Amino acid sequence: MKYSLDDQSRADLFDYLLRLGDDRLILGHRVSEWCGHGPILEEDIALTNLALDYLGQAINFLKLAGEVEGQGRSEDDLAYFREAIDYKNLMLVEQPRGDFGYTIARQFIFDAYSYHLMDALQDSQFEPLAAIAAKTLKEATYHLRHSSQWMLRLGDGTDESRQRVQDALEDLWMYTGEMFESDQVETRLAKQKFVVESSSLRDKWRETATKVIGEATLKMPSDERYMSKGSRRGLHTEHLGHLLSEMQILPRSYPDAKW
Repeated sequence: MKYSLDDQSRADLFDYLLRLGDDRLILGHRVSEWCGHGPILEEDIALTNLALDYLGQAINFLKLAGEVEGQGRSEDDLAYFREAIDYKNLMLVEQPRGDFGYTIARQFIFDAYSYHLMDALQDSQFEPLAAIAAKTLKEATYHLRHSSQWMLRLGDGTDESRQRVQDALEDLWMYTGEMFESDQVETRLAKQKFVVESSSLRDKWRETATKVIGEATLKMPSDERYMSKGSRRGLHTEHLGHLLSEMQILPRSYPDAKW
């Protein structure tokens, strides 16, 4: 599919769509690690469905990225045949699965961010992106409700559950800053009203986070700490390489296989 874009806009959109797709591809893989290991059967199924939602979203964004790039690469090519340095996902989503409290804390942090981002992107002047964002927003709304409810149950539950989810928030908070870092790619696309700059989402995200964390009788971690940077430029933790080696081994071992 061809789009009427100049070379700079095409390159910027490709990069931006990779960010959206990679966030959800990597998080979907992480959440899928709970399949068969959930704390209760109902939540085992719920987490598996969440993983499928994220993977479905990743397919949509990566497929559009391939179309915008115009080099004939499919969503499968982009998922399975790139190296870690080529991935644009947030460091938040590549961290190891951890315990259930850790998973829920990460889900909540990302879900609040994703909800407000998709809400804004459904007004994108790049219609294919707006359409995917509007569809994704429906799932993001459920995801945020699910993780918020679990934050309340764990935070206002036992001493053990409260401590585990609080520890998770403290550990993960260093990865929240880069969710709201705007760069030249975003700035150029925002001028065309294709996207919103990430920095514009910070206040809405913080309002959501403050409300739920407070109701869960948890403490909001301080922003006066080291914040990770660089994942949108391909800088990642060692965990991404290990994840990709597992995720990519089958298609790389049998690249011409048809299923």
